[in-house]
Amino acid sequence: MINIQSKREFISFLKGLLEEHQKHPENWKNNTIEEFLEAMIRYSKDVQHYYNNTDQDINSDEAQWKVFADIIKGASIYE
Repeated sequence: MINIQSKREFISFLKGLLEEHQKHPENWKNNTIEEFLEAMIRYSKDVQHYYNNTDQDINSDEAQWKVFADIIKGASIYE
């Protein structure tokens, strides 16, 4: 389970994902931006099932979705 409590931990998590993809792209199912975003849409709809099935007391409707959306949108144009 991923436990991110701060912006610094989130950035470290993203860096780890990037390094993982760079070293082992064959382990990733969604290697294009289109595939990745489509999977993100589907997983966003289903993430509550993951929390429920793993006995995590998290309500995905209460996440700070604006922050996630701002980061993803910003990354689409940020250099």
